[in-house]
Amino acid sequence: MSNETANDSAAPARTVKPGRNKRRLLAAAAIPLALGAAGLSLAQTNTLTAPLAPVAVSAMAPSAAVAAKGEVAEIFGNKFILQDGTGRALVETGPAGESGILVKPGESLTVQGRFENGFLHARQITRADGTVVALGPAGGPPSGLDRLRERVGLGAQPDSEALTGQVQRQGYTNIRFLGRGPRHFDVVAKAQDGRERLLHVGFDGTIREKPSL
Repeated sequence: MSNETANDSAAPARTVKPGRNKRRLLAAAAIPLALGAAGLSLAQTNTLTAPLAPVAVSAMAPSAAVAAKGEVAEIFGNKFILQDGTGRALVETGPAGESGILVKPGESLTVQGRFENGFLHARQITRADGTVVALGPAGGPPSGLDRLRERVGLGAQPDSEALTGQVQRQGYTNIRFLGRGPRHFDVVAKAQDGRERLLHVGFDGTIREKPSL
């Protein structure tokens, strides 16, 4: 027997732990699964939901899923008034409606979404021709130092009752608070001509109407 053969036969055999290979296979399989889950999450950002039978605007009650059918009466940026023969409701469309051209005055729509605090957070809009527009969550992440201070409880603490009185003294009625910025409230109220107005109400008491498209 040669020295080379003797050395080969004397070399210890390699042992492979079965657990190690199994862990490697599982890790390799987890990569595409994780990527697939991320892609699915992105794809579901703006997805269509099962259509609901619309109810009259006046019949809407706080609900996570409700639909109402009517016409666009007025547009305020990414918000608009939906009206039917029974009443009017304010619809919030989120970032998708910030251009002010998502809907048109007089357009017939069915709006589906979450109804609370007197207005409808739209998740999808169905046009008269059957076209369905899926919308993402309303609003967006806060930004800037003022919003950061507000989130940690260091922002301004306005007197909402005093501001409501200030708006009333300007001749507005049916006042509804929509949201809050770092130094103001967004308010919808009925003006003396009977039409809804979107108001910018500063914490210092200043009031100005936002343009209606």
